Amino acid sequence: MIAQKIAYNVFFNATAKVISTILALVAIGFITRYLGKEGFGDYATVLAFFSFFSALADLGLYSISAREISRVGADEEKIMGNVFVMRIIFSLAVFLLAPVIIIFFPYSQEIKIGIMFSAAAFLFSSSYMVLNGIFQKNLAMDKVMMAELLGKITQVGFIILAIKKDWGFMAIIFSLVLCMLVNFILVFLLSRRYLKFKLRMDFSYWKKFVRMSLPLGISVVITFLYFKMDTILLSLIKSSADVGIYNAAYKIIENITFFPAMIIGLILPLMSRYIFTERKKFESISNKTFKIFCLLTVPLIIGALFLAEEIINLIGGAGFIESANVLRVLIFALAFIFFGHFFNSVLIAGNLQKKLMKVLAFCAAFNIGANLMVIPHYSYNGAAVTSVFTEMLVVILTAYLTVKYLNYKPKIEKWKSILLSGFFMSAFLFVFHELNLFLLAFGSSFVYFVFLWLTNVVSKKEILSIIRKEA
Repeated sequence: MIAQKIAYNVFFNATAKVISTILALVAIGFITRYLGKEGFGDYATVLAFFSFFSALADLGLYSISAREISRVGADEEKIMGNVFVMRIIFSLAVFLLAPVIIIFFPYSQEIKIGIMFSAAAFLFSSSYMVLNGIFQKNLAMDKVMMAELLGKITQVGFIILAIKKDWGFMAIIFSLVLCMLVNFILVFLLSRRYLKFKLRMDFSYWKKFVRMSLPLGISVVITFLYFKMDTILLSLIKSSADVGIYNAAYKIIENITFFPAMIIGLILPLMSRYIFTERKKFESISNKTFKIFCLLTVPLIIGALFLAEEIINLIGGAGFIESANVLRVLIFALAFIFFGHFFNSVLIAGNLQKKLMKVLAFCAAFNIGANLMVIPHYSYNGAAVTSVFTEMLVVILTAYLTVKYLNYKPKIEKWKSILLSGFFMSAFLFVFHELNLFLLAFGSSFVYFVFLWLTNVVSKKEILSIIRKEA
Protein backbone atom coordinates (compact mmCIF):
# COMPACT_ATOMS: atom_id res chain seq x y z
CA MET A 1 0.00 0.00 0.00
CA ILE A 2 2.78 2.44 0.96
CA ALA A 3 4.80 1.42 -2.10
CA GLN A 4 1.86 2.17 -4.38
CA LYS A 5 1.31 5.56 -2.76
CA ILE A 6 4.99 6.40 -3.20
CA ALA A 7 4.82 5.26 -6.82
CA TYR A 8 1.74 7.40 -7.44
CA ASN A 9 3.42 10.43 -5.88
CA VAL A 10 6.54 9.87 -7.97
CA PHE A 11 4.46 9.53 -11.14
CA PHE A 12 2.24 12.54 -10.41
CA ASN A 13 5.07 14.73 -9.19
CA ALA A 14 7.28 13.78 -12.10
CA THR A 15 4.51 14.65 -14.55
CA ALA A 16 3.86 18.02 -12.88
CA LYS A 17 7.56 18.75 -12.62
CA VAL A 18 8.18 17.81 -16.25
CA ILE A 19 5.53 20.33 -17.25
CA SER A 20 7.09 22.88 -14.87
CA THR A 21 10.53 22.18 -16.30
CA ILE A 22 9.27 22.61 -19.85
CA LEU A 23 7.77 25.95 -18.80
CA ALA A 24 11.08 26.94 -17.17
CA LEU A 25 13.00 26.08 -20.33
CA VAL A 26 10.47 28.00 -22.41
CA ALA A 27 11.04 30.99 -20.12
CA ILE A 28 14.81 30.62 -20.51
CA GLY A 29 14.33 30.56 -24.28
CA PHE A 30 12.45 33.86 -24.16
CA ILE A 31 14.91 35.42 -21.71
CA THR A 32 18.07 34.43 -23.61
CA ARG A 33 16.71 35.83 -26.86
CA TYR A 34 15.46 39.00 -25.17
CA LEU A 35 18.50 39.78 -22.99
CA GLY A 36 21.32 38.24 -25.07
CA LYS A 37 24.51 36.71 -23.63
CA GLU A 38 25.41 39.65 -21.40
CA GLY A 39 21.89 40.25 -20.11
CA PHE A 40 21.32 36.55 -19.48
CA GLY A 41 24.63 36.45 -17.63
CA ASP A 42 23.39 39.27 -15.37
CA TYR A 43 20.14 37.37 -14.86
CA ALA A 44 22.07 34.20 -13.90
CA THR A 45 24.17 36.22 -11.45
CA VAL A 46 21.04 37.50 -9.70
CA LEU A 47 19.65 33.96 -9.44
CA ALA A 48 22.95 32.76 -7.98
CA PHE A 49 22.45 35.24 -5.13
CA PHE A 50 18.88 33.97 -4.69
CA SER A 51 20.40 30.52 -4.09
CA PHE A 52 22.96 32.07 -1.75
CA PHE A 53 20.28 33.68 0.40
CA SER A 54 18.35 30.39 0.49
CA ALA A 55 21.44 28.51 1.65
CA LEU A 56 22.39 31.14 4.23
CA ALA A 57 19.05 30.97 6.05
CA ASP A 58 18.40 27.25 5.62
CA LEU A 59 20.01 26.12 8.89
CA GLY A 60 18.88 22.58 8.10
CA LEU A 61 15.36 23.40 9.30
CA TYR A 62 13.59 21.84 6.31
CA SER A 63 15.30 18.43 6.31
CA ILE A 64 15.45 17.99 10.07
CA SER A 65 11.82 19.05 10.58
CA ALA A 66 10.78 16.51 7.91
CA ARG A 67 12.80 13.86 9.73
CA GLU A 68 11.51 14.73 13.20
CA ILE A 69 7.79 14.83 12.38
CA SER A 70 8.22 11.42 10.72
CA ARG A 71 9.41 9.83 13.96
CA VAL A 72 6.94 7.62 15.81
CA GLY A 73 5.05 9.65 18.44
CA ALA A 74 6.32 13.03 17.19
CA ASP A 75 4.53 16.20 18.40
CA GLU A 76 3.94 17.62 14.93
CA GLU A 77 2.20 20.82 16.04
CA LYS A 78 5.01 21.74 18.41
CA ILE A 79 7.71 20.99 15.84
CA MET A 80 6.15 22.86 12.91
CA GLY A 81 4.90 25.77 15.01
CA ASN A 82 8.40 26.48 16.27
CA VAL A 83 10.23 25.72 13.03
CA PHE A 84 7.96 27.98 10.97
CA VAL A 85 8.62 30.95 13.29
CA MET A 86 12.36 30.25 13.26
CA ARG A 87 12.31 30.18 9.47
CA ILE A 88 10.53 33.53 9.22
CA ILE A 89 12.95 35.20 11.66
CA PHE A 90 16.07 33.85 9.97
CA SER A 91 14.70 34.77 6.52
CA LEU A 92 14.00 38.35 7.59
CA ALA A 93 17.51 38.61 9.01
CA VAL A 94 19.02 37.55 5.67
CA PHE A 95 16.74 39.93 3.77
CA LEU A 96 17.89 42.85 5.92
CA LEU A 97 21.50 41.74 5.54
CA ALA A 98 21.32 41.55 1.74
CA PRO A 99 22.01 45.28 1.04
CA VAL A 100 25.13 45.10 3.20
CA ILE A 101 26.37 42.00 1.38
CA ILE A 102 26.03 43.37 -2.15
CA ILE A 103 27.84 46.64 -1.36
CA PHE A 104 31.14 44.75 -1.56
CA PHE A 105 30.52 43.37 -5.07
CA PRO A 106 31.59 45.34 -8.19
CA TYR A 107 28.25 44.96 -9.96
CA SER A 108 26.19 47.52 -11.84
CA GLN A 109 23.33 49.26 -10.05
CA GLU A 110 20.85 47.23 -12.10
CA ILE A 111 22.30 43.92 -10.93
CA LYS A 112 22.36 45.10 -7.31
CA ILE A 113 18.68 46.09 -7.46
CA GLY A 114 17.96 42.72 -9.08
CA ILE A 115 19.70 40.98 -6.19
CA MET A 116 17.44 42.84 -3.75
CA PHE A 117 14.44 41.60 -5.74
CA SER A 118 15.80 38.07 -5.39
CA ALA A 119 16.09 38.60 -1.62
CA ALA A 120 12.39 39.51 -1.53
CA ALA A 121 11.54 36.39 -3.53
CA PHE A 122 13.61 34.36 -1.09
CA LEU A 123 11.40 35.48 1.83
CA PHE A 124 8.40 33.73 0.29
CA SER A 125 10.42 30.76 -0.97
CA SER A 126 12.01 29.97 2.39
CA SER A 127 8.68 30.29 4.20
CA TYR A 128 6.88 27.72 2.06
CA MET A 129 9.79 25.29 1.68
CA VAL A 130 9.87 24.54 5.40
CA LEU A 131 6.25 23.37 5.18
CA ASN A 132 7.15 20.64 2.71
CA GLY A 133 7.94 18.26 5.57
CA ILE A 134 4.22 18.10 6.36
CA PHE A 135 3.48 16.90 2.84
CA GLN A 136 6.46 14.53 2.84
CA LYS A 137 5.25 12.72 5.94
CA ASN A 138 1.74 12.35 4.52
CA LEU A 139 3.07 11.29 1.10
CA ALA A 140 1.20 14.24 -0.39
CA MET A 141 3.97 16.01 -2.28
CA ASP A 142 1.68 16.06 -5.30
CA LYS A 143 -0.06 19.02 -3.64
CA VAL A 144 3.23 20.93 -3.44
CA MET A 145 4.04 20.08 -7.05
CA MET A 146 0.67 21.40 -8.18
CA ALA A 147 1.20 24.65 -6.25
CA GLU A 148 4.67 25.07 -7.74
CA LEU A 149 3.32 24.37 -11.21
CA LEU A 150 0.74 27.13 -10.83
CA GLY A 151 3.48 29.46 -9.59
CA LYS A 152 5.63 28.61 -12.61
CA ILE A 153 2.71 29.22 -15.00
CA THR A 154 2.24 32.64 -13.39
CA GLN A 155 5.94 33.43 -13.74
CA VAL A 156 6.24 32.36 -17.37
CA GLY A 157 3.08 34.23 -18.30
CA PHE A 158 4.46 37.39 -16.68
CA ILE A 159 7.83 36.98 -18.45
CA ILE A 160 6.17 36.67 -21.84
CA LEU A 161 4.05 39.76 -21.10
CA ALA A 162 7.11 41.70 -19.89
CA ILE A 163 9.06 40.85 -23.04
CA LYS A 164 6.11 41.70 -25.28
CA LYS A 165 5.73 45.06 -23.52
CA ASP A 166 9.52 45.55 -23.38
CA TRP A 167 9.52 46.22 -19.63
CA GLY A 168 13.21 45.36 -19.38
CA PHE A 169 15.56 43.44 -17.11
CA MET A 170 13.94 44.34 -13.78
CA ALA A 171 10.56 43.00 -14.86
CA ILE A 172 12.17 39.66 -15.67
CA ILE A 173 13.64 39.54 -12.16
CA PHE A 174 10.32 40.58 -10.59
CA SER A 175 8.70 37.48 -12.13
CA LEU A 176 10.63 35.42 -9.56
CA VAL A 177 9.03 37.36 -6.70
CA LEU A 178 5.60 36.76 -8.21
CA CYS A 179 6.24 33.03 -8.59
CA MET A 180 7.39 32.55 -5.01
CA LEU A 181 4.48 34.59 -3.64
CA VAL A 182 1.98 32.32 -5.42
CA ASN A 183 3.82 29.22 -4.19
CA PHE A 184 3.81 30.43 -0.59
CA ILE A 185 0.09 31.26 -0.51
CA LEU A 186 -0.97 27.95 -2.06
CA VAL A 187 1.36 25.71 -0.05
CA PHE A 188 0.47 27.40 3.24
CA LEU A 189 -3.26 26.99 2.62
CA LEU A 190 -2.88 23.35 1.53
CA SER A 191 -0.73 22.49 4.55
CA ARG A 192 -3.66 23.37 6.85
CA ARG A 193 -5.48 20.27 5.60
CA TYR A 194 -2.89 18.04 7.26
CA LEU A 195 -1.65 20.07 10.23
CA LYS A 196 -3.19 23.22 11.70
CA PHE A 197 -0.22 24.28 13.76
CA LYS A 198 0.00 27.53 15.73
CA LEU A 199 3.00 29.85 15.78
CA ARG A 200 5.22 29.05 18.76
CA MET A 201 8.29 30.62 20.32
CA ASP A 202 9.69 27.97 22.66
CA PHE A 203 13.28 29.19 22.96
CA SER A 204 14.50 26.11 24.83
CA TYR A 205 13.17 23.96 21.99
CA TRP A 206 14.75 26.29 19.43
CA LYS A 207 18.13 25.78 21.05
CA LYS A 208 17.71 22.01 21.01
CA PHE A 209 16.44 21.95 17.43
CA VAL A 210 19.13 24.26 16.04
CA ARG A 211 21.76 22.12 17.73
CA MET A 212 20.45 19.18 15.66
CA SER A 213 19.93 21.09 12.43
CA LEU A 214 22.91 23.44 12.37
CA PRO A 215 25.41 20.89 11.01
CA LEU A 216 23.06 20.22 8.12
CA GLY A 217 22.46 23.97 7.69
CA ILE A 218 26.19 24.52 7.41
CA SER A 219 26.25 21.68 4.89
CA VAL A 220 23.63 23.52 2.81
CA VAL A 221 25.80 26.66 2.76
CA ILE A 222 28.80 24.55 1.81
CA THR A 223 26.77 22.84 -0.90
CA PHE A 224 25.92 26.26 -2.30
CA LEU A 225 29.62 27.11 -2.39
CA TYR A 226 30.36 24.31 -4.83
CA PHE A 227 26.99 24.31 -6.61
CA LYS A 228 26.61 28.03 -7.36
CA MET A 229 29.93 29.68 -6.55
CA ASP A 230 31.14 28.94 -10.08
CA THR A 231 28.59 31.39 -11.48
CA ILE A 232 29.56 34.10 -8.98
CA LEU A 233 33.28 33.57 -9.62
CA LEU A 234 32.68 33.71 -13.37
CA SER A 235 30.78 36.98 -12.92
CA LEU A 236 33.70 38.46 -10.95
CA ILE A 237 36.60 37.12 -13.05
CA LYS A 238 35.13 36.98 -16.55
CA SER A 239 32.49 38.86 -18.53
CA SER A 240 28.71 38.65 -18.31
CA ALA A 241 28.79 36.93 -21.72
CA ASP A 242 30.88 34.08 -20.25
CA VAL A 243 28.38 33.77 -17.40
CA GLY A 244 25.57 33.67 -19.96
CA ILE A 245 27.21 30.92 -22.05
CA TYR A 246 27.90 28.79 -18.98
CA ASN A 247 24.42 29.20 -17.55
CA ALA A 248 22.60 28.48 -20.80
CA ALA A 249 23.87 24.92 -20.30
CA TYR A 250 23.81 24.98 -16.50
CA LYS A 251 20.16 26.03 -16.32
CA ILE A 252 19.22 22.93 -18.32
CA ILE A 253 21.10 20.76 -15.82
CA GLU A 254 19.62 22.67 -12.89
CA ASN A 255 16.08 22.10 -14.10
CA ILE A 256 16.63 18.36 -14.36
CA THR A 257 17.94 18.04 -10.81
CA PHE A 258 14.34 18.09 -9.65
CA PHE A 259 14.20 14.33 -10.32
CA PRO A 260 16.61 13.24 -7.57
CA ALA A 261 15.43 16.00 -5.20
CA MET A 262 11.79 15.05 -5.72
CA ILE A 263 12.33 11.33 -5.25
CA ILE A 264 14.53 11.82 -2.20
CA GLY A 265 11.94 14.21 -0.78
CA LEU A 266 9.43 11.37 -0.87
CA ILE A 267 11.79 8.67 0.34
CA LEU A 268 13.66 10.46 3.17
CA PRO A 269 10.83 10.18 5.75
CA LEU A 270 10.64 6.42 5.10
CA MET A 271 14.41 6.02 5.31
CA SER A 272 14.35 7.89 8.63
CA ARG A 273 11.52 5.71 9.92
CA TYR A 274 13.03 2.34 9.04
CA ILE A 275 16.82 2.75 9.12
CA PHE A 276 17.12 1.83 12.81
CA THR A 277 13.91 -0.15 13.31
CA GLU A 278 13.24 -2.27 10.20
CA ARG A 279 16.50 -2.74 8.33
CA LYS A 280 15.07 -4.89 5.52
CA LYS A 281 12.47 -2.26 4.65
CA PHE A 282 15.13 0.44 4.69
CA GLU A 283 17.40 -1.52 2.35
CA SER A 284 14.53 -2.43 0.03
CA ILE A 285 13.41 1.21 -0.32
CA SER A 286 16.99 2.45 -0.72
CA ASN A 287 17.93 -0.16 -3.33
CA LYS A 288 14.85 0.61 -5.41
CA THR A 289 15.67 4.33 -5.24
CA PHE A 290 19.24 3.62 -6.35
CA LYS A 291 17.90 1.55 -9.25
CA ILE A 292 15.60 4.39 -10.35
CA PHE A 293 18.57 6.77 -10.37
CA CYS A 294 20.56 4.36 -12.54
CA LEU A 295 17.64 4.05 -14.96
CA LEU A 296 17.37 7.85 -15.27
CA THR A 297 21.02 8.84 -15.55
CA VAL A 298 21.93 6.50 -18.44
CA PRO A 299 19.53 8.04 -21.02
CA LEU A 300 20.23 11.57 -19.77
CA ILE A 301 23.97 11.19 -20.43
CA ILE A 302 23.49 9.55 -23.83
CA GLY A 303 20.88 12.07 -24.94
CA ALA A 304 23.01 15.08 -23.97
CA LEU A 305 26.13 13.72 -25.67
CA PHE A 306 24.33 13.19 -28.98
CA LEU A 307 21.88 16.11 -28.94
CA ALA A 308 23.72 18.96 -27.18
CA GLU A 309 23.74 21.36 -30.17
CA GLU A 310 20.06 20.78 -30.91
CA ILE A 311 19.08 21.25 -27.25
CA ILE A 312 21.06 24.47 -26.87
CA ASN A 313 19.76 25.85 -30.16
CA LEU A 314 16.20 25.17 -29.02
CA ILE A 315 16.65 26.67 -25.55
CA GLY A 316 19.09 29.52 -26.07
CA GLY A 317 19.15 30.12 -29.80
CA ALA A 318 22.06 30.23 -32.25
CA GLY A 319 23.82 32.90 -30.18
CA PHE A 320 24.57 30.38 -27.44
CA ILE A 321 26.02 27.55 -29.53
CA GLU A 322 29.24 27.61 -27.43
CA SER A 323 27.12 26.23 -24.60
CA ALA A 324 26.74 22.84 -26.34
CA ASN A 325 30.12 21.49 -25.26
CA VAL A 326 29.55 22.90 -21.77
CA LEU A 327 26.34 20.86 -21.64
CA ARG A 328 28.20 17.71 -22.72
CA VAL A 329 30.56 18.13 -19.77
CA LEU A 330 27.94 19.15 -17.21
CA ILE A 331 25.73 16.15 -17.96
CA PHE A 332 28.26 14.01 -16.10
CA ALA A 333 28.04 16.36 -13.13
CA LEU A 334 24.26 15.85 -13.24
CA ALA A 335 24.70 12.06 -13.09
CA PHE A 336 26.86 12.40 -9.99
CA ILE A 337 24.32 14.81 -8.46
CA PHE A 338 21.70 12.04 -8.58
CA PHE A 339 23.84 9.69 -6.52
CA GLY A 340 25.13 12.48 -4.31
CA HIS A 341 21.52 13.18 -3.32
CA PHE A 342 21.03 9.50 -2.61
CA PHE A 343 23.98 9.05 -0.27
CA ASN A 344 23.37 12.43 1.41
CA SER A 345 19.83 11.34 2.29
CA VAL A 346 21.03 8.02 3.70
CA LEU A 347 23.52 9.85 5.93
CA ILE A 348 20.85 12.31 7.10
CA ALA A 349 18.45 9.45 7.89
CA GLY A 350 21.27 7.82 9.84
CA ASN A 351 21.88 10.97 11.93
CA LEU A 352 25.31 11.45 10.36
CA GLN A 353 24.80 15.05 9.23
CA LYS A 354 27.94 16.18 11.07
CA LYS A 355 30.12 13.82 9.05
CA LEU A 356 28.25 14.86 5.91
CA MET A 357 29.07 18.48 6.70
CA LYS A 358 32.79 17.70 6.84
CA VAL A 359 32.67 15.94 3.48
CA LEU A 360 30.80 18.79 1.82
CA ALA A 361 33.17 21.35 3.34
CA PHE A 362 36.13 19.53 1.82
CA CYS A 363 34.37 19.34 -1.56
CA ALA A 364 33.48 23.05 -1.42
CA ALA A 365 37.10 23.96 -0.68
CA PHE A 366 38.20 21.79 -3.60
CA ASN A 367 35.64 23.39 -5.92
CA ILE A 368 36.47 26.99 -5.05
CA GLY A 369 40.21 26.37 -5.20
CA ALA A 370 39.96 24.59 -8.53
CA ASN A 371 37.68 27.27 -10.01
CA LEU A 372 40.04 30.05 -8.94
CA MET A 373 42.83 28.25 -10.81
CA VAL A 374 40.98 27.26 -14.00
CA ILE A 375 38.42 30.05 -14.63
CA PRO A 376 41.03 32.75 -15.42
CA HIS A 377 42.50 30.48 -18.12
CA TYR A 378 39.61 28.30 -19.32
CA SER A 379 36.53 30.33 -18.35
CA TYR A 380 33.21 28.43 -18.55
CA ASN A 381 34.85 25.23 -19.84
CA GLY A 382 37.08 25.10 -16.76
CA ALA A 383 34.09 25.74 -14.48
CA ALA A 384 32.19 22.86 -16.11
CA VAL A 385 35.03 20.36 -15.65
CA THR A 386 35.47 21.47 -12.04
CA SER A 387 31.76 20.83 -11.42
CA VAL A 388 32.11 17.25 -12.67
CA PHE A 389 35.08 16.45 -10.44
CA THR A 390 33.42 18.10 -7.44
CA GLU A 391 30.20 16.10 -7.76
CA MET A 392 32.20 12.91 -8.32
CA LEU A 393 34.15 13.61 -5.13
CA VAL A 394 30.90 14.09 -3.20
CA VAL A 395 29.61 10.69 -4.33
CA ILE A 396 32.87 8.87 -3.53
CA LEU A 397 33.19 10.32 -0.02
CA THR A 398 29.51 10.03 0.98
CA ALA A 399 29.37 6.45 -0.32
CA TYR A 400 32.43 5.67 1.80
CA LEU A 401 30.75 7.09 4.91
CA THR A 402 27.56 5.16 4.18
CA VAL A 403 29.41 1.86 3.96
CA LYS A 404 31.68 2.53 6.94
CA TYR A 405 29.21 3.87 9.49
CA LEU A 406 25.84 2.46 8.36
CA ASN A 407 27.07 -0.80 6.82
CA TYR A 408 24.91 -0.25 3.76
CA LYS A 409 25.94 -0.96 0.17
CA PRO A 410 23.38 -0.32 -2.59
CA LYS A 411 22.59 -3.35 -4.73
CA ILE A 412 22.11 -2.78 -8.45
CA GLU A 413 19.94 -5.38 -10.13
CA LYS A 414 20.54 -6.10 -13.83
CA TRP A 415 23.00 -3.24 -14.35
CA LYS A 416 24.33 -4.96 -17.48
CA SER A 417 20.84 -4.88 -19.01
CA ILE A 418 20.55 -1.18 -18.21
CA LEU A 419 23.83 -0.50 -20.03
CA LEU A 420 22.72 -2.70 -22.93
CA SER A 421 19.51 -0.69 -23.24
CA GLY A 422 21.63 2.46 -23.25
CA PHE A 423 23.78 1.00 -26.04
CA PHE A 424 20.74 0.45 -28.28
CA MET A 425 19.56 3.97 -27.49
CA SER A 426 22.98 5.27 -28.62
CA ALA A 427 22.78 3.19 -31.79
CA PHE A 428 19.39 4.71 -32.62
CA LEU A 429 20.72 8.25 -32.16
CA PHE A 430 23.79 7.48 -34.27
CA VAL A 431 21.88 5.93 -37.17
CA PHE A 432 18.98 8.42 -37.26
CA HIS A 433 20.93 11.58 -36.34
CA GLU A 434 19.41 13.54 -39.25
CA LEU A 435 15.92 13.48 -37.73
CA ASN A 436 14.68 16.52 -35.81
CA LEU A 437 15.23 16.88 -32.08
CA PHE A 438 11.75 15.82 -30.97
CA LEU A 439 11.72 12.66 -33.07
CA LEU A 440 15.21 11.76 -31.85
CA ALA A 441 14.29 12.37 -28.22
CA PHE A 442 11.05 10.40 -28.43
CA GLY A 443 12.45 7.61 -30.58
CA SER A 444 15.59 7.06 -28.52
CA SER A 445 13.62 7.09 -25.26
CA PHE A 446 11.19 4.56 -26.71
CA VAL A 447 14.06 2.29 -27.76
CA TYR A 448 15.65 2.55 -24.31
CA PHE A 449 12.48 1.64 -22.43
CA VAL A 450 11.57 -1.15 -24.86
CA PHE A 451 14.89 -2.83 -24.15
CA LEU A 452 14.42 -2.29 -20.43
CA TRP A 453 11.13 -4.13 -20.83
CA LEU A 454 12.58 -6.93 -22.97
CA THR A 455 15.42 -7.53 -20.50
CA ASN A 456 12.92 -7.42 -17.61
CA VAL A 457 14.73 -4.54 -15.89
CA VAL A 458 11.33 -2.89 -15.49
CA SER A 459 8.59 -5.40 -14.73
CA LYS A 460 4.90 -5.25 -15.52
CA LYS A 461 4.16 -5.18 -11.77
CA GLU A 462 6.33 -2.08 -11.27
CA ILE A 463 4.65 -0.23 -14.14
CA LEU A 464 1.17 -1.07 -12.88
CA SER A 465 2.11 0.13 -9.38
CA ILE A 466 2.99 3.51 -10.85
CA ILE A 467 -0.29 4.07 -12.67
CA ARG A 468 -2.47 2.91 -9.76
CA LYS A 469 -3.58 5.59 -7.34
CA GLU A 470 -4.56 3.45 -4.40
CA ALA A 471 -2.87 4.28 -1.09
